[in-house]
Amino acid sequence: MYRDSEKIMNPKIFVGAAVAGLAVILGGILLMGPSMVVLEYNEQNTSESENTPQILPLEITLDDISVTKISERSATIEIAFKISNPNTRSVIVQTMDYQLFEIGYSESEQISGGQIGSRPQGMVEFGSNYYTLLGENAIILRDKITLVNSGNTPQLWEALETNTASWRVSGDVFYNLSSMTSGQENELHFDFTK
Repeated sequence: MYRDSEKIMNPKIFVGAAVAGLAVILGGILLMGPSMVVLEYNEQNTSESENTPQILPLEITLDDISVTKISERSATIEIAFKISNPNTRSVIVQTMDYQLFEIGYSESEQISGGQIGSRPQGMVEFGSNYYTLLGENAIILRDKITLVNSGNTPQLWEALETNTASWRVSGDVFYNLSSMTSGQENELHFDFTK
């Protein structure tokens, strides 16, 4: 058979062109990052871009603190915080560190404290314990504290048994935008008396 008039294209050329096209697309995605920059226009019709999106501060309240179980040897205290997100975008609450004081016993001596959540430690984080807070929503974060009666604090133990304890809770919340890679980390300090 004579095939000089028919031109046969090599299929390797098409495969090579497709691979090159995909490489260009993936390279563009990697260079652009996980988020796109939103342009804002001011009154003079000029455009400005921000490197880091602005976040309104979270709102936090002490929702509840109560002694739920007490014996001669130990006491269990449950504490709950309400965190509200006034932003329209989601926010990741990474950690909440707090310190607990019973101010009737000692104004400056911390009796306990804790951490709710966890902060990412590396590039890949398996089983992360942080909280995604959707825009214009709220969540309740709870923790349970167990105090052991050493016998050296009878005034504190009496306040716990009679439910007349006066509490002070202070600490910090660390949060950022809904992507761990976009936006800077934000910190909110709180101090409550109840």
